[in-house]
Amino acid sequence: MSEVAVQGDRAGWRARLGITERASGQPLAMAGLDARRALQLGLAGMWLLDGVLQYQPFMYTKAFGQMLAGTADGNPAVIARPITWQAGLVEHHLVLLNTIFATIQLLIALGIAIRPTVRLGLAASVAWSLGVWWFGEGLGGVLSGSASPLNGAPGAVILYALLAVLLWPAERGTPAPFTAARAVGGHVARALWLVLWLSLAYFAVTAANRAPQAMSGMIGGMTDRQPGWLGSLIRGAASLVTGDDLAASVVLAVALVVIAAGVYLPVPAARAALLLAIVVALVIWVCAEAFGMILAGGATDPNSGLPLVLLALAYWPARTAGKTAARETAA
Repeated sequence: MSEVAVQGDRAGWRARLGITERASGQPLAMAGLDARRALQLGLAGMWLLDGVLQYQPFMYTKAFGQMLAGTADGNPAVIARPITWQAGLVEHHLVLLNTIFATIQLLIALGIAIRPTVRLGLAASVAWSLGVWWFGEGLGGVLSGSASPLNGAPGAVILYALLAVLLWPAERGTPAPFTAARAVGGHVARALWLVLWLSLAYFAVTAANRAPQAMSGMIGGMTDRQPGWLGSLIRGAASLVTGDDLAASVVLAVALVVIAAGVYLPVPAARAALLLAIVVALVIWVCAEAFGMILAGGATDPNSGLPLVLLALAYWPARTAGKTAARETAA
């Protein structure tokens, strides 16, 4: 194969993925330092991980159907009955349906990763996420009273849908203050952020989550089948809040409220609030979600911590926003 052909093939794949180059030949970030394209690829990566996890041997056992049926617990009958019916269907056609589920997620990842099909991939991401949120996550426990920021509420997959909407390849015609505002506008994007993080703050102080031993018990229960180092880390986190569960819930709720309001603050304060969001999401992901139980086996996704980090990056103020704010301050 000639050198020209090889270079042409590489250029073609770079174009499909949205990677450009400087005139000097040094690679730029995605789509000419386009943060949205980089975040789209991050979303594609999460769908790829979900698809791979769905192919695990565990998912081809009856335990998968039982796991799906368990999400009906505590939900209203109108939500629970379709979940139970679907779980029974999966148990009777396990190999076929699980293979279809896994393949769909891989196709969504591929659709988002390749630029010509990114809109189709993002649209499929929204549709599939809504179905999985209901039939695979029981609406994240929002209606059952079991929702908590520590157990993945409002559901990891609904965050995938939110990311797909915010990362849709469209422009509003005016410079956006952050990536998430490019498709839906700053007001709508900020409102979505506010609703998400205020709901997490509310879940943190519900009766079930502020009860004695609620937070420490939830964290401590994640040690099963974990590697020794991760189990020790989780036990340390659980012991840290043991006996102070109510205070820890209140502190967490206050932090979540600060994060919710952060996108309405001036750029320096907004960056600080977003950094807090990333730190909180990572702490939850590691200490309370145990990386979504991926290392223990049987996980279907990385849980909510990782998509929350990606979401925070989508709200990171653009350089132009900072320069505009600086000019307004100087004036």
